[in-house]
Amino acid sequence: MSFLEDFRANLESLPNILRRKYALLRDLDKSLQGIQQQNEQRCEQEIEEIKRGLKSGNAMPDSSLVRFSDEALDEQKHAIRIADEKVALAVQAYDLVDAHVQQLDQYLKKFDEELRRERDSGASTVSPAPILDSNIKSGKSGESSRGGRKKTRLAAAGTTAANPSMDLDLPVDPNEPTYCFCNQVSFGEMVACDNPDCKIEWFHFSCVGLKEQPKGKWYCTDCTGMQKRRKGK
Repeated sequence: MSFLEDFRANLESLPNILRRKYALLRDLDKSLQGIQQQNEQRCEQEIEEIKRGLKSGNAMPDSSLVRFSDEALDEQKHAIRIADEKVALAVQAYDLVDAHVQQLDQYLKKFDEELRRERDSGASTVSPAPILDSNIKSGKSGESSRGGRKKTRLAAAGTTAANPSMDLDLPVDPNEPTYCFCNQVSFGEMVACDNPDCKIEWFHFSCVGLKEQPKGKWYCTDCTGMQKRRKGK
């Protein structure tokens, strides 16, 4: 999809841009630390000279103090400019990442819309959802009587095997009953729990890990767990 390719191309350049900005930030930080250390050392030296002058009675001339103050002020202004540059670089890096995040949100929306269109167009060409055979559901089939009922094959609208992905593609009638742990309509092959009090009753092969009709009685995991708890008591 073109929009994903565009986003991938833009995203590939992001790490290099951020690395350059972070490298500039490190350089500015080193310069700022150097200026601050130099200014602190200069202040300490000037203070020591003033103290020595006062002790010896030779006070530092006012012109020297003014020159020192001007130089210290210039260095502080330089440090402030560097700090402002650091803030500007950090803001640029943040805005760049934020722009990519917003762009990703837009691409995800487009991707979701395209998937929805493809799903809707695909659903319009799929045959109606399969339903349970009336004889099978009522227990009239020779292989699906309650109690002795075991494994029941359900008509799947022309399919001969269970398809786990059909619940994603088939249009679902809101009035059609649902089954199994997945709470989906009937499709493919299904098996009935032999517990007459089972709340769910019917299960898709794919949802319970079956590939063929089980031999003997078969119970779902809920009913099996309930039976074990009863035996434990």
